[in-house]
Amino acid sequence: MILVEGIRCDVFQCLSYRWKRRKDIERMAKKNTYDAGSIAILEGLEAVRKRPGMYIGSVSTKGLNHLIYEIVDNAVDEHLAGVCDTIWVTLEADGSCTVEDNGRGIPVGMHAKGVSAARVVFSTLHAGGKFDNNAYKTSGGLHGVGSSVVNALSTYMDVQISREGYIHHDRYEKGVPVIELENGLLPKLGKTKKTGTKINFLPDPEIFEKTRFKEEDVKSRMHETAYLNPALTIIYEDRRKPEVEHIEFHEPDGIVGFVKDLNSNIETLHDVIYFKGESEDIAVEVAFQYTSEFHENIMGFCNNIYNSEGGAHLTGFKTAFTTIINSYARELGILKDKDANFNGADVRNGMTAVISIKHPDPRFEGQTKTKLDNQDANRATAKVTSDEVPLYFDKNLETLKTVIGCAEKAAKIRKAEEKARTNLLTKQKFSFDSNGKLSNCESRDASKCEIFIVEGDSAGGSAKMARNRMYQAIMPIRGKILNVEKASIDKVLANAEIKTMINAFGCGFSEGYGNDFDITKLRYDKIIIMADADVDGAHISTLLLTLFYRFMPELIFEGHVYVAMPPLYKVIPSKGKEEYLYDDAALDKYRRTHTGNFTLQRYKGLGEMDADQLWETTLNPETRMMKRIEIEDGRMASDVTAMLMGTDVPPRKAFIYEHANDAQLDI
Repeated sequence: MILVEGIRCDVFQCLSYRWKRRKDIERMAKKNTYDAGSIAILEGLEAVRKRPGMYIGSVSTKGLNHLIYEIVDNAVDEHLAGVCDTIWVTLEADGSCTVEDNGRGIPVGMHAKGVSAARVVFSTLHAGGKFDNNAYKTSGGLHGVGSSVVNALSTYMDVQISREGYIHHDRYEKGVPVIELENGLLPKLGKTKKTGTKINFLPDPEIFEKTRFKEEDVKSRMHETAYLNPALTIIYEDRRKPEVEHIEFHEPDGIVGFVKDLNSNIETLHDVIYFKGESEDIAVEVAFQYTSEFHENIMGFCNNIYNSEGGAHLTGFKTAFTTIINSYARELGILKDKDANFNGADVRNGMTAVISIKHPDPRFEGQTKTKLDNQDANRATAKVTSDEVPLYFDKNLETLKTVIGCAEKAAKIRKAEEKARTNLLTKQKFSFDSNGKLSNCESRDASKCEIFIVEGDSAGGSAKMARNRMYQAIMPIRGKILNVEKASIDKVLANAEIKTMINAFGCGFSEGYGNDFDITKLRYDKIIIMADADVDGAHISTLLLTLFYRFMPELIFEGHVYVAMPPLYKVIPSKGKEEYLYDDAALDKYRRTHTGNFTLQRYKGLGEMDADQLWETTLNPETRMMKRIEIEDGRMASDVTAMLMGTDVPPRKAFIYEHANDAQLDI
């Protein structure tokens, strides 16, 4: 599903302030004095607890689940090394999580630091076997921070290591060891013939917004891992429910079964095509299949880690595959000398693919590994694709013609769309700067500009008065836009509100549909949805997010889409400073901690705020709170969007019943 995580927005470098706020700036200048006393030293795992988002992405549910993934990834690395075939993942009744494997067990002998090697692994950043090229040929967790970060962000972590005939024990509380070593080594709980590592940890509520693991996301990740490792069994249990949920994930068909699963509810045009190979010490594995659907679904993995933003391995596959199909199309006379080649989007129209590589030294952009950066992965994937795909198509001519037929269909639709776009989008009555809806900002520096999509003319009027004209644009929309999940492309392009947004953004439309979407032409660094904090406002936000996800997904992948968080309450105490509160939890905390009487003001809509209040709470980059939209699981994102916004009612009804207890009601 589309995930939303809370972050505090950055301050513009060149933001111009109005004169009436000069005193605030002067006060802040005094507060932000930078001298020797400003230098803080964070020792050990303190840095992790101080800035957890740097290591796990966020402190939302996404970051919470990431704790499990870090430990599981370490266990999978043992499987990749050929010494582990089963992993147990248990969500315990007390809210903790237990991950156990039957690998070799973390080394417990004396380290050069004078303590057990296991103690070093769990209490030191950038410590682990993955830095030694002899220990692991391929690994997902190459940063060496996984186990220690989980330890730092947990109320407690209990470790049992079965190795060398004994069960070795260690325990930590908020990253601090509480077990006394015996001559520098871990104490022994008893003898055993088994080997492996068992870790039980409880997330720290001081760090995370919520400490209940989201089971659907965890199960999806475990299932993906099983698909990517056909010889591995993952046993999942959820003991938090009245009846224990027990699932064994074992997929001997590997990524072929993965593609079949992705296309289970879609009309397919041929059997799954699978190939593998190796180049530059990089193992490449690909499975793909074409469907009758008019979009592509390509998922990339490196060392079992899902790369939500793609990377070099996907680029290599796409480039090579496009070249192959164009070559065949000309050889078969489908493309004439005068015809232009199919472009990449044409060729991938209807494709579902899983690309999995095993790389000995991967480089990711960030600790959460969302994008692969190795150019040798590009070359290796392209070479294996160029070598193996022609071998298949030479023996399966009918399948080849089916694939080329999909490209032909996409090219025709693309040309029709381009004509429609010219008619519908470029011949506007108004210019970009004065199209009757958009109140544009003065700056043309896209890296500093932001656009607010505001619900209704009332809130739009207040926002126009409150905004910083230099960097903030305001676009009011009337009512609810078209649900694009249920609409044809021509109806989407004909919708007035959607056309206005496409013109304003400047980056085009129809990513994945063969049109001219170009993220480099985006006029604003931040696209901010600013709707009321009620049911209608949530519906409008959902419709806009569906539009962005289906037709401009790169806006989300590149981190340009946000949701504003206007306050729900304003408390005015009889004595003291008034405060804005953003949710019911903050109000409950205020009631518990505040002594004395106070007046409570409830904001149902943005139109209830005057310009100054709207600036202070929602527009001012220094004080506002926003949520950035991110996609964690590509498969779940597509499936859940189709279910919640599509035409099939029973699955949506079942989903609502199942997750009713998770809803936050505003009654």
